[in-house]
Amino acid sequence: MESLYILIPLSIVLVFVIGVIFWWSLKSGQYDDMEGPAYRVLMDDRDAPPPAEKQPDGTDREQPK
Repeated sequence: MESLYILIPLSIVLVFVIGVIFWWSLKSGQYDDMEGPAYRVLMDDRDAPPPAEKQPDGTDREQPK
């Protein structure tokens, strides 16, 4: 029974520390973009960009990025 006097405050402190670490990770942007890196692996950077399209007045239009 005496061990509860140590375990209960220790568990409360542990929950508080885990909460602070989680809050810090949210504020620092750790969970902002979960799908972007997965798609970036699949994209091939060696491909040449498509040529610019011609507008009716003959000028080149840049591709949206």
